[in-house]
Amino acid sequence: MTEKEERLARDRAEIAARVARFRETQQKFEREREQYYQTTLANALNGSGRPSFWR
Repeated sequence: MTEKEERLARDRAEIAARVARFRETQQKFEREREQYYQTTLANALNGSGRPSFWR
């Protein structure tokens, strides 16, 4: 492999690693949003445990 080909291969590998980290981060954010949604929905349906202002 020539020097240019090696450099291109390293660059491609670095880009692939960055894309993989980005995807992992996005999946983490998606899981956290889903957990927040589920928690918020459960609190709204079951009450937040605090006395209601209108009672």
